[in-house]
Amino acid sequence: MKHVELLAPAGNVVALHAAVAAGADAVYLGLETFNARRGADNFTIETLREACDFAHLRGVSVYVTMNTVILPGEVDAALECVRQAYRAGADGFIVQDIGLAAEITRTLPEASLHLSTQMNTHNLAGVRAAARLGAERITLARELSLPEVALLCAAAAEEGMEVEVFAHGALCVCYSGQCFMSSMIGGRSANRGMCAQACRLPYELKNGALQKSLPSPGGHLLSPQDLCTVDMVPQLVGAGVASLKIEGRMKSPEYVAAVVAVYRKALDGALAARAAEDATEDAIEAPVPTAPVTDDDRTRLTEAFSRGFTTAYLEGERGNAIMSYQRPNNRGLFLGRVDEVRDGAAFLSSSQVLAEGDVLEFWTRKGNAVATLGPVRTDRKGCYHIPLDSKTRTVRAGDRVFRVRSAEAAFADDAREPLVPIVGVATLHVGEPLAVEFHPATVADLRQVGFIDDDSLTEALDSATTDGLATTAAIARRLQMLPEVPVGSAEGAPVETARTRPVSFDDVAAHVDRLGNTPFQLVRLTVDMDDGVGIGFSALHGVRARALDDLAAALNAPWAGRRLPRVADREPLPAAHPSGCRIAVTVTNPACARAAKRAGAHLIYVPALNYRRGEAVIAGQKNAAAEQAGYPKGCIPIMPVVDHEAVGLSREAAVAYDVWKYADGGKPLMAESLASLERADEEGALISVGAHVPVTNELALRTVREMYGAERVWLSPELTLRQIEDLAHDAPLELGVLLIGATELMVTEHCMLMSQGPCNEDCATCSRRKSPHFLKDRKGFEFPVITDAMGRSHLYNAVELDVASSMPELMAAGISAFMVDATLMNAEETAHAVGRAIRALHVAQNDGNAIAKMPNTTSGHLYRGVS
Repeated sequence: MKHVELLAPAGNVVALHAAVAAGADAVYLGLETFNARRGADNFTIETLREACDFAHLRGVSVYVTMNTVILPGEVDAALECVRQAYRAGADGFIVQDIGLAAEITRTLPEASLHLSTQMNTHNLAGVRAAARLGAERITLARELSLPEVALLCAAAAEEGMEVEVFAHGALCVCYSGQCFMSSMIGGRSANRGMCAQACRLPYELKNGALQKSLPSPGGHLLSPQDLCTVDMVPQLVGAGVASLKIEGRMKSPEYVAAVVAVYRKALDGALAARAAEDATEDAIEAPVPTAPVTDDDRTRLTEAFSRGFTTAYLEGERGNAIMSYQRPNNRGLFLGRVDEVRDGAAFLSSSQVLAEGDVLEFWTRKGNAVATLGPVRTDRKGCYHIPLDSKTRTVRAGDRVFRVRSAEAAFADDAREPLVPIVGVATLHVGEPLAVEFHPATVADLRQVGFIDDDSLTEALDSATTDGLATTAAIARRLQMLPEVPVGSAEGAPVETARTRPVSFDDVAAHVDRLGNTPFQLVRLTVDMDDGVGIGFSALHGVRARALDDLAAALNAPWAGRRLPRVADREPLPAAHPSGCRIAVTVTNPACARAAKRAGAHLIYVPALNYRRGEAVIAGQKNAAAEQAGYPKGCIPIMPVVDHEAVGLSREAAVAYDVWKYADGGKPLMAESLASLERADEEGALISVGAHVPVTNELALRTVREMYGAERVWLSPELTLRQIEDLAHDAPLELGVLLIGATELMVTEHCMLMSQGPCNEDCATCSRRKSPHFLKDRKGFEFPVITDAMGRSHLYNAVELDVASSMPELMAAGISAFMVDATLMNAEETAHAVGRAIRALHVAQNDGNAIAKMPNTTSGHLYRGVS
């Protein structure tokens, strides 16, 4: 039966220990740089080495996250980081940057490459692209339904790859890797591990035509609930998923311990059930059955951290039901409502048991109030007596009460270090060396000695006992899957005949079992000894200790002494020499396209899905050529950032519209995802790479040129002028930047217009889409919202970008293509913006001067950069 991995977060050493103690099969963690959770404590190379030793001893894999984009000037440091982490024992690397991924495959072929969810893999072409990059595993986008997951698992298996899915934790409202909101409004890039969680702030939805705010269930319109699939684990296993991933590198060790333990139980139960259905499974080696997931387990998950739970996209839900509109952070466990307030205290009846140190939160009419529970007191009716102070004086009868932290759930790092179950053999024959040998116990060994049985994990035991047994069984199961059985052995002086009292079996067993402060626990010992032998116990202790050290070394041997291969430098690619500068424009309707052409635009790009009308841009025509839909000749289609397979519960299955009919061999198109690059190359198209594919370094440039034959790259909006200059030097293809227009901040599967109330989800004819909408933030900035024909929302910056005044510097840096994004413009505004770009180009070419900067616009990151 196929093994399914339980993958846990480790933001620091204590969380790592908590994950392993709770039964994780693997952990993922980050170093101090190049990881998407730079706010976590993270690891140094030295602490990574210690973490790997700790984990590998227990059969746990360690994956290092390198899931950020790499900027010019960082390539060598990033590669050296990978190399040193590999030497330290890393089992795999979770990568976002396309260039770094390709270079790891080339220079470190023994390393396991995992594509991050930041790569936005959500269709079959994305799976094929991952295989071409050399990936062994893909972490799928969270926005997939279960049938889509099953389809991609099957496709990945055909390519020799595994699939990993998120099973629990926080949901980003935006497709991962596509969010620029924190970056553009605060300078903290989510693609660089510094997300400021702007999505958790309050917003109002405003109808631009009516100039009024619309009613909504709450103020946090971009805040999803947390993912919880604990009741879907059997379906995920059945879909072919190889790894269930828990989010949470920024969360506490208590959270990690609780969530991993519950999912260990759920996964073991699912695997045992499948094994029972498999007649070929050896019963004694089968996974140990566990009790069904209970309400107590779900309560444990809720108390660990919860914004409310949802299975979200896995079951096809994408509307208000997945959102946490009222509260963007941990709401905890609902305890009940305040019965009454008197004598300076609140009285609460609750079925939950409270303890001193619990942190309670009251949801009052004037906001939330927090109290830490002192010594527990109850009245004669059993109501809890909770003293109120100045911070909680607004509490009234009827207010809801939640426990947001349980004192009893605190994780003690040294209290539950997981021990490796081992089997030992001690040999004492007169005249022969004293010998002790150990090897890891198998699940069969644990069953045979009664350490675990089919009842031990199905009875109603306390959670600590259940967690410990499940962890021990998980360690045994992982170690028995090793290709060779690790053995530790040692010998001592020859055994002699006893001079006084002979040594008994019980004597030997008692002293061999004194494992003390070691990571092992002896579950079975065989003693092969002659009658009447004698031996000093100190000698036995020494041989036992050396045998244990030898076993530890054997368990870590696969990672010891790793050597880095020598790799030849890449030959430089020929530099591109564009014939001249050109002005491009993105438009969403024929009128704007014609206006742009009259204004002098050299290239006209048209999204294959219209963001502003009730149908696809080039829909309704038997002839798929753009000009047949009222567009001027030569328009270039833009393939969408998101393009699901038309299966299961996807929007593509509901709308049944194929954007790829506009791709044509030998004709240009813009690809806005790695999957689109793959598909466009298969179609034989002439490829421009859109800014949604984060090309931010020379390795990424080289990869899209060599692998896909790309002719032009529209650079990431997060690059500075200096970084653009570094990147453009001897670039192997033409480079372009956004010059004027709207900067897209988010692409979401959830439709932001749904907050005003339910809809029929007939997105192609939605009346709401006909009116302009905005999200208004606390400072009064209005962010335009557009929903496309698939019902996906696109959020744009509140302030228009205009770097036309920087045209001379951009040209000097090596940029030859300049984009006007007219997505939010009418025909007149489009003509004006294109005309401004043309004028800036002519002025720069003729005398090297710059035109004036437009007021009330931003230069983006051109001069400030991102953190």
